[in-house]
Amino acid sequence: FKQKTAYEIRLSLVGSEMCIRDSLEGIAGIERVTSTSRENSGSILIETNTDYEIDAIILEVKNAVDKVSSFPIDLEPVIVSKIEEQEATVIFSLTGNNIDLISLKNISKKIENDLRNIDGISQIKVSGFPDEEIEIAINDKKLIEYELTFADISKAVKSSNILISGGNIKTSDEEYLIRSNNKNYYANELNGIVIKNNNEGGIIRLGDIAVIRDQFSETSNSSFVDLKSAVIISVSSTNSEDLLDSAKKINFYIDDFNEKNNELKITLLRDYSIVLKQRTNLLLENGGIGILLVLILLSIFLNIRLAFWVAFSIPISCLLYTSPSPRD
Repeated sequence: FKQKTAYEIRLSLVGSEMCIRDSLEGIAGIERVTSTSRENSGSILIETNTDYEIDAIILEVKNAVDKVSSFPIDLEPVIVSKIEEQEATVIFSLTGNNIDLISLKNISKKIENDLRNIDGISQIKVSGFPDEEIEIAINDKKLIEYELTFADISKAVKSSNILISGGNIKTSDEEYLIRSNNKNYYANELNGIVIKNNNEGGIIRLGDIAVIRDQFSETSNSSFVDLKSAVIISVSSTNSEDLLDSAKKINFYIDDFNEKNNELKITLLRDYSIVLKQRTNLLLENGGIGILLVLILLSIFLNIRLAFWVAFSIPISCLLYTSPSPRD
């Protein structure tokens, strides 16, 4: 069945995906829809027909998802993305002397942006650090002083930190989508949440009774290179990108980065272009030896002219066999 499909689209979401499946019915070009549900998450995989333009189908899928108004209240934003065949190109690490992991992550984002600005490089993944979370450390004395409970604080944070759709309003000319977008993703954005109004008319905010900070979750999902905390950056190439050319540009960027930074270091962990070059050279060597043997043996048992044309036809036949068809 996959020979009929050109691309796959993955929709990653939190919550139930059944409402999305219903909204996808009737979209032309969709061959098959497969959904997977897990605890607190779900995904929908869409396979499309090669006769339809993939970008047009993606646009229709996004429009269909935006029209759904029955998502759960605490649903994270739905991500619509296209899955393309990729091949690993280069994997390298970023380390630093006396530099914390948060700073390394911020620097790695700049490196990612620099690489994306290089022509022919688009698929970059940054990993090697735990998930980020927001820690709210509440002062017990402040709770007693303001006569508050943990439930009061939890309720205030939950009700103030929301992303919810409120339906739509239709007029004779157009349609308006009502949405409350007050989702906060950083600690400093939570300081102003109102917890309670005191008897004197003042306002008690979350920042008055708690210390809020961004931090990494307490998991073992960390990477180390030479006993130093490291961020791992992986670069892949799609079918339309040249792996050898991308690897060459990345290696040039790594050398230039290491020359300009003394406290930071990029370490090349894996360069898949080396393996590709070795396989290409091995193929050429074996092919050359095979052609030479054919030429010698046929010259001995037949004649030189026939041996030449047979040997000459071997690489031509290989090129014709490996050439992509118009359908591919």
